[in-house]
Amino acid sequence: MVSKKKGKEQDNNWEERVVQVRRVTKVVKGGKKLSFRAILVVGNEKGQIGVGIGKASDVIGAVKKGVTDAKKHLVSVPLTKSNSIPHPINGTSGAAQVIMRPSAPGSGVIAGGSVRTVLELSGVKNILAKQLGSSNALNNARATLNALSNLRTFNQTAKDRNISIDYLYGR
Repeated sequence: MVSKKKGKEQDNNWEERVVQVRRVTKVVKGGKKLSFRAILVVGNEKGQIGVGIGKASDVIGAVKKGVTDAKKHLVSVPLTKSNSIPHPINGTSGAAQVIMRPSAPGSGVIAGGSVRTVLELSGVKNILAKQLGSSNALNNARATLNALSNLRTFNQTAKDRNISIDYLYGR
């Protein structure tokens, strides 16, 4: 029996995680206006990941806006057979810097804060990561996204250089 819910199936495999919810105030003429800012990470654990931010007068509205923003800014991550990244890489966003290194199978995700959330939802299972500089959750998540978007596979590198994959490996 064939299901006709292709659009809904596609939406169901996305996992959302709230990284941070902050209450923010804006000073206006009549006093202070309260609102909420939510940082969200959306991923399918198969190499697709997005980070979004939403602001609204209630938490639920901020989370919904954050999910739609994250789905607009999706990045594809090339994963190796051991569910790691192909090569070491650094990422930056603002004052936040993230260093990522591929790790041996079975070592798990060794990272902290929002970096860990982004890596887990992208489908990376074995990685070493360290955040440097800022402790800002949004900038660290965006720095991780920046690093993951700059990853390249050996096939992509060989194609860009116009050489064979065997020549790249030194055979």
